[in-house]
Amino acid sequence: MIYLASASPRRHELLRQLGIEFQALPAAIEERPLADEAPRDYVMRLAAAKARTGAAVVAARGLAPRPVLGADTEVVLDGKILGKPADAAQARAMLASLSGRTHAVLTAVAIIAGDQAHTALSESRVTFGDLSDAEIERYWASGEPADKAGGYAIQGRAAAFVKRIEGSYSGIVGMPLYEVVELLRKVGVMAR
Repeated sequence: MIYLASASPRRHELLRQLGIEFQALPAAIEERPLADEAPRDYVMRLAAAKARTGAAVVAARGLAPRPVLGADTEVVLDGKILGKPADAAQARAMLASLSGRTHAVLTAVAIIAGDQAHTALSESRVTFGDLSDAEIERYWASGEPADKAGGYAIQGRAAAFVKRIEGSYSGIVGMPLYEVVELLRKVGVMAR
């Protein structure tokens, strides 16, 4: 049993897929890159901050001590983090910028167990086919892209936009399962 510092239903589903028992402890932190912070450093910092915040909640509530897992996912195009769209216009612009191009999806995971802290990074590449304005408009109208990094959910309707992926599908969804299992092994939660 672990704590997951996330309210994401997608992350919950992925952990359940592996039979990992967890209790969700959403961790609210400020999610804003520092000046000149590289995207890789940013996702690693946020995943660690979420795990630390979750560990602080465990201590403050007097909960049973268990490892705390945090994660962060970002879509990166031309070295820039796209983030989550603030509104319809930003979502449309994001999707138009991804159309017919390859972008990176970075997901960092961090675990805190007692005095141990470990992090890992999954980097995947996603290539979209060409998207028409009508496709982008229909996708926005579906409501799906509103709270998603890069303005899309690969596990949802945006799967139709994906021409190719290289890397971790679960990492693109938001929880790279291989890396998570490796971290859980490091802290003794899972055996080989």
